[in-house]
Amino acid sequence: MVLRSCWKSRHKARPGPLPRWTRPGLGLVCCLYVLQLVYSTGAEGTTKTVVQKDAQFDVTYNDTVTNDNQTIYAFNHTVSKNKTEGVRVSVDVLSVGLESPFLFVVRQKQGVLSFQVPLILRGLYQRKYPYTHVGRTLCQPPARAASETQYFFVDVSTLSSLGTHYQLRVSRVDSFTLQTDKKFSFTASPSQPQYFKYNFPDGVDTVIVKVNSEMTFPCSVMSIQDIQCPVYDLDNNVAFIGMYQTMTKKGAITVQRKDFPSNSFYVVVVVKTEDEACGGPLRFYPLRPDELIDAGNRSKVLDVVVSPAINSEVYVMGMLFCLGIFLSFYLLTFLVACLDNRRSTKKRELLVNPPDMSPAETGKTLASPYEYGSFADNGSTLSSEAVTDSAASTDNNYGYMGREPFKRRPILKHLHQIAICIALCGQCRPEPARVSELCGGGRLRHAGLTSTRTRTSYAPRYAFLPRLLCCHGAVVVVGIFNVLQKFLYVSDLSRKDKRVLSKKYQIYFWNIATIAVFYALPVVQLVITYQTVVNVTGNQDICYYNFLCAHPLGALSAFNNILSNLGYVLLGLLFLLIVLKRDIVHNRAMFRNELNALECGIPKHFGLFYAMGTALMMEGLLSACYHVCPNYTNFQFDTSFMYMIAGLCMLKLYQKRHPDINASAYTAYACLAGVIFFSVLGVVFGRGNMVFWIVFSVIHILATLLLSIQLYYMGRWRLDSGIMRRIVYVIYTDCIRQCSGPMYVDRMVLLVMGNIVNWSLAAYGLIERPSDFASYLLAIAICNLLLYFAFYIIMKLRSGERIQCLALVCILFTAVVWGFALFFFFQGLSTWQKTPAESREHNRDCIVLSFFDDHDIWHFLSSIAMFGSFLVLLTMDDDLDTVQRDKIYAF
Repeated sequence: MVLRSCWKSRHKARPGPLPRWTRPGLGLVCCLYVLQLVYSTGAEGTTKTVVQKDAQFDVTYNDTVTNDNQTIYAFNHTVSKNKTEGVRVSVDVLSVGLESPFLFVVRQKQGVLSFQVPLILRGLYQRKYPYTHVGRTLCQPPARAASETQYFFVDVSTLSSLGTHYQLRVSRVDSFTLQTDKKFSFTASPSQPQYFKYNFPDGVDTVIVKVNSEMTFPCSVMSIQDIQCPVYDLDNNVAFIGMYQTMTKKGAITVQRKDFPSNSFYVVVVVKTEDEACGGPLRFYPLRPDELIDAGNRSKVLDVVVSPAINSEVYVMGMLFCLGIFLSFYLLTFLVACLDNRRSTKKRELLVNPPDMSPAETGKTLASPYEYGSFADNGSTLSSEAVTDSAASTDNNYGYMGREPFKRRPILKHLHQIAICIALCGQCRPEPARVSELCGGGRLRHAGLTSTRTRTSYAPRYAFLPRLLCCHGAVVVVGIFNVLQKFLYVSDLSRKDKRVLSKKYQIYFWNIATIAVFYALPVVQLVITYQTVVNVTGNQDICYYNFLCAHPLGALSAFNNILSNLGYVLLGLLFLLIVLKRDIVHNRAMFRNELNALECGIPKHFGLFYAMGTALMMEGLLSACYHVCPNYTNFQFDTSFMYMIAGLCMLKLYQKRHPDINASAYTAYACLAGVIFFSVLGVVFGRGNMVFWIVFSVIHILATLLLSIQLYYMGRWRLDSGIMRRIVYVIYTDCIRQCSGPMYVDRMVLLVMGNIVNWSLAAYGLIERPSDFASYLLAIAICNLLLYFAFYIIMKLRSGERIQCLALVCILFTAVVWGFALFFFFQGLSTWQKTPAESREHNRDCIVLSFFDDHDIWHFLSSIAMFGSFLVLLTMDDDLDTVQRDKIYAF
């Protein structure tokens, strides 16, 4: 009976005649399949009836199947070699409360597709979601002939003893082959995935596949797979091969022809069973074994469009554009250097041969600088009385306008300040010989206070001071001088040997170079590993690119983001060359014993400038490494040297007026290492962790207070076990016993404002607990740097100093560039604080040359702005190069 049914089914009406050579083979295959079923069921003593039907496309079949029968639907269709048609199988189960699921097996020429209905898909914690409506697209094997007929069979079976009703429909897919630059809309769900084919047109080597939707949820996955069977188009297997990424509203993958030997690929879109991968909420369900959960309606309307990506000419134009911008700064710097060299030559000629002096008198003017002063034991220069008097009679009067340089109160009002100095300094014991020398009179430099001023200039102000020092022998002489001397000068804080200070500040450069090597090597190794993992696994959720403008080159997925960091390296190198030129000019002036180089202007120490230039170059290198695969775990690569740059700039500002008491390289880098350490802790543990934010806020406030004390007293305090007792004593003498204002009003204003800003930032972090801790920490550093820089400029102008034209141009230019740079920075094309799918919602197309996006423009502008900021620090005090240091205020 089984054989008869099989034989009868072969002679039913067909849509078209079969070729004669296929009929015996088809009958043999059918009979062998039926014999196999009879053999498999005969062991159990039962016989299964197999019914084969010749089926047609676009016809809905309503049938019933039990464990006693099996239905086979036979289809055939003509396949052309130059045209691909998609075939889709849709199944609906009409029965409720199924005892056993249906099994559908689609047998094709080069593959088999099987699925059950209801289709059970698993989510998080092995939750089970049943789907009674299933739609699958069949994988189409390539045709060898120009046109041929292919056959496939749909087998339906079940183990349920009850009759179960179902609907089967097989239809052709319109627009199965995607066209270039043509949008195609479709609907997908977890049980009804969709995929389409795309063929590379002639002359196009790279395309970008964009999938968009107006619906944020349900979460979906887009995948690019090679033309092969089977096609992995379910939530539980879509990540097996090819490239894939999760998406909510936007998704984009750049595809290169070289990765697909068949010059074509499949675009697969799958809707996930749950939304937690896209940052959506996960509803709470009771975790009970074998419980089926209704997922509800998870259909999603999407559209796909494939557009040609840029060609090699755009790559070349992008590289030339990048190089042209930054090499123009080299050309501009060369022209400015030529003009400056020409002006310096003319000035030097005028100094050597003044128009109103004879050659004999000129020769006398060029005598050794030792005629103008003597050198103290510590290497500082002492001007003679004649030079002091002549300098005092010049027209250039730098100082606080309308105020005396030294405004002394009666000695009784200073006694409590002297007691404070004793309390702050602790137990300090100066050398008795020097104290006795000072008590007996003589030049003040014998007490370690070398100055360009003579005893005559000091005597009217401090005639009572020697006896006071003899009565309080335990007090440091420098401490008392700084208390009584309300306004300090650069000469008071630049008494150490220049060679010692030069070596001290050169350590900044060598240390940061060593740190850069040890930091950069593992970073490069790690990002190479990241890129390898991305290329091998195809998981594009690992890296947070702007996928709408991510141009690959070789193994690099976003070459444009890497290329735009070239500005940091080139401009950092240019700044090093500028500093080197100034260093050489200064050393030559020192070798010629020029008076301006020895005793005028801000002391020239270039070690910090070299460190700043190196840090800028390393910022470019590490930012490029970060953008090889930007994500949550390696964001610190992009920010570590930003902390370095901010810290070095603040140290350089402080060093200008306080060269003798500035922090050493070891202390500075140790503090910066602590900042980076907290940055890592904040990224790993700071998200929503209240304990971490409390600890960090307390440390932030305490560090601000300690730094404020250090700056206000200029290092004349000691942190030991008696610090609390001394603080109480200061509060008692200054605030309770008598109310006296601060000695250094301007410095106090800066520190009060700094504490207000930092305490506000600490309160904001404690209340809001921002997820991007690294950017929050960088904002703290930048706010403090800007505050100190503004204070420096204000105090410079208040002191009667002026800003030269070059420095003023640099300040204005840098401020404008920083404004535009921050505008592009806050565009936020991607963010690793969210899921990869949510980050892609911020992606945008390229805006410059179809190659660079908003973040690349940020790289361009920020590198230029940092270079301009460094130039401001380098040229800001050029107006003081001819002013003696005992007339330059230290603030």
